[in-house]
Amino acid sequence: MIETKTESSVVRSGIATHVLPVSVIIPVRNEARNLPRCLESLAAAGEVYVIDSQSTDDTVAIAQSHGAKVVQFRYAGGWPKKRQWAMDTLSFAYDWILLLDADEVLTPELLEEIRRALSNPEVNGYSIRLQMYFLGRILRHCDASFWKRSRFSKGRGRFECRLKDQDPSMADIEIHEHVVVDGPTAELRHALVHHNVDSLSRYILKHNEYSNWEARVLLRTESDSSRSSAEVKADLFGTQAQRRRWLKRNLFRLPGSPVLLFLYRYVFRLGFLDGVPGLIYCAFQAVQMFHTKAKIYELQNGRN
Repeated sequence: MIETKTESSVVRSGIATHVLPVSVIIPVRNEARNLPRCLESLAAAGEVYVIDSQSTDDTVAIAQSHGAKVVQFRYAGGWPKKRQWAMDTLSFAYDWILLLDADEVLTPELLEEIRRALSNPEVNGYSIRLQMYFLGRILRHCDASFWKRSRFSKGRGRFECRLKDQDPSMADIEIHEHVVVDGPTAELRHALVHHNVDSLSRYILKHNEYSNWEARVLLRTESDSSRSSAEVKADLFGTQAQRRRWLKRNLFRLPGSPVLLFLYRYVFRLGFLDGVPGLIYCAFQAVQMFHTKAKIYELQNGRN
């Protein structure tokens, strides 16, 4: 059983005083609202890099005030994107890398678990479950819980590249690419608090970029020569990432799939128990699928 923490317990608990020997990478763009909360939870981290994309708010000043190293990233298309670029370019002080987003918070319990896990020489990477807050409420249903590989040994993990021909309309950051780790991996017990959205306007803009990318990815065939051998394969009986990838690729082919996705999340996965935020989340997931299908149609008809 994975322990679930409330946001108040995160704020209430103290941060460990010993330095955590990890190098943290945080990609940002105009994250002045979220970044302080994230950086405060990383007070014990040995090294923090904030990879900025020319923010116009106080993001850079906030990062510097918390002692983070700020690096500017200018994306002109192609591969690598922001996180992989940082992993390829920066000189890290520690042998372990931790990937976080500005809207994520490392709990004291998770920090201590990471500290203990560092002493295990047999594991090269760890997956962490996200505990999602959406519009100020924890989503306990909606099929909103998922894992991501966020911590790995330096030089042992790389993002899969699912699409080499990319441009800034598809965001400057890896979207649904996963970190592939060379060697054994494991899962951590404590969750990472993820504040998925505070502004619906920004959420919509972000997911417009995501659907641009996803339409291109889903148009590829299984035999597409652009596929990488390191890419996570779709598999109904594999890991959570593999199952989700298999279901998405096959669900997109069905007529009315956005409606089916909404019913699956809101009814069968009990999203209605998460109140109005659950309804909005499930509806937005279905709308994004509709946008992606519409963009696939546009691309197939030569209007790209």
